[in-house]
Amino acid sequence: MRVETAIFGTVSAFCFVTAVVYGVWSHEPVGTVALVLSGGFCGIIGSYFGFIVRRIDARPEDRGDADISEGAGELGFFSPRSYWPFGMGLAAMVAAIGTAFWQGWLMFIGGVAVVFAIGGLLFEYYIGQNRA
Repeated sequence: MRVETAIFGTVSAFCFVTAVVYGVWSHEPVGTVALVLSGGFCGIIGSYFGFIVRRIDARPEDRGDADISEGAGELGFFSPRSYWPFGMGLAAMVAAIGTAFWQGWLMFIGGVAVVFAIGGLLFEYYIGQNRA
């Protein structure tokens, strides 16, 4: 996690420095605020990783003397085929179109479809033919 802490800390510092330069140079408040918020959000993530790295043992990625074989093993389960991400994207598109045209009924239908698709993706391997 030390690598992640350094990456997010560097991006956070870059965003803050860029916000100062951009704010002085352009006098445009929206971009400056966006850069400051991006730096703050990256700083939050980086500080979280920095807090966590003190509580866990060093991973092979964090040690310079580690072998490649130490990082081998199961990384998790990833679904080989699923239609739920496509449905979730389609439902989010319907909700976004409803928001863009400010149509409440379309936003509602899209929101319900997004919740249904998230539930389908979440419970895909707990019900039906793929039940483990």
